[in-house]
Amino acid sequence: MPDRLIFHVDVNSAYLSWEAARRVKEGQEDLRLIPSCIGGDPKTRRGIVLAKSIPAKRFDVKTGEPLALAMRKCPTLVIAKPDFGLYTRCSRAFKDVCRAYAPAVEEFSIDECFLDLSGTELTYPDPIALAYRIKDEIRDTLGFTVNIGVARNKLCAKMASDFEKPDKVHTLFPEEIQSKMWPLPVSDLLFVGGASARRLKEARIFTIGDLACAEPETLKKLLGDKMGRQARRYANGLDDSPVRQEPEEAKGYSNSVTLEENVTTLEAADAILLALCDSVSAHMRSEGAKAGSLSVGVRYLDFTNRSHQCRLSPPTDTTNALYAESRRLLRELWHDKRPLRLLSVSLANLSRGDEGSQLSLFEEEENALQEKSRKLDRAVDAIRGKFGSDIIQRGTVMGSGVRVARKFKAKQDLEAEDEI
Repeated sequence: MPDRLIFHVDVNSAYLSWEAARRVKEGQEDLRLIPSCIGGDPKTRRGIVLAKSIPAKRFDVKTGEPLALAMRKCPTLVIAKPDFGLYTRCSRAFKDVCRAYAPAVEEFSIDECFLDLSGTELTYPDPIALAYRIKDEIRDTLGFTVNIGVARNKLCAKMASDFEKPDKVHTLFPEEIQSKMWPLPVSDLLFVGGASARRLKEARIFTIGDLACAEPETLKKLLGDKMGRQARRYANGLDDSPVRQEPEEAKGYSNSVTLEENVTTLEAADAILLALCDSVSAHMRSEGAKAGSLSVGVRYLDFTNRSHQCRLSPPTDTTNALYAESRRLLRELWHDKRPLRLLSVSLANLSRGDEGSQLSLFEEEENALQEKSRKLDRAVDAIRGKFGSDIIQRGTVMGSGVRVARKFKAKQDLEAEDEI
């Protein structure tokens, strides 16, 4: 079998880069050159840091932390509000550049994609030169930079694109894995989450190289059989997942928010749940799906997590129905009212079209309410699609300071359940 050639293209600090490129085009200061970030409301300084500039990073400003904390670290921090309409346009533009070169392009997230250039040796005899060509075209025509990883599979291409940034091309071919990847901390390996990294480090597995050479039985005890085997394969640079040109149907949808202030009341938690249900159900509706199960999760100040879930019969895609069930689950889950730092809503057991629909002929009033909710959701979705996601909010959310960014569904390739 001939060697594969895979590129991973990753926008450098996407949200901030896209906002910066727009401002530069309008003759304004370049956010990338000053301490700046994207997140929340610049006037109230509420919300979290979604993306930060390199100068902001020097002040120890971190993605995901409250804006108030970031401002204490860097009083001169410039804050820009999120603009998801802009992000969608920029995402489409850089992926269109990639499609002009690659036979197959897989969208991995709003700011990442994989290119399969296998078999293009006659057209592009020098793959490194091609990577620079694509990178430079994106920078020169669109005004923002990307990193490109070049490798024989998706895993190594993505690992390579995470090497030194910004505006770089890196390779990670099989003969380079030991020198480039093995010295990295084990937590840098794709899909090794915080809990798994801690267990590995406690077992004196500190680097990716340590993981690659670990005994399978040791990893089975630490991570479980499936995850242990997959972690060892990834640490050795082994991955045979294909680049899928057509997006794979989502297995589920989820959204979460790290809270800028500790939540201690049901009223505050309900406002956040409504924003989460509104966001995640809108994404699900846009892809023609309905959820057959719902899960609500919380994280406490000590980083312990709890969740409750329920079946939805019949499956639904309406915000009101999901919100009502999520409120019930939260009340079952959150007995002690310990302060919360994170809330999440997840939808699974999906059906599409009329699959799974079983409206009762004897519940006319309930069915009428469901149809009214669907019409409201469709109207709200249409307005947001035309004018942006922040143009209209549900009543309970207004005035609460809650802003929940619409998240993209979890990808199905390079997947190891929640984490390795």
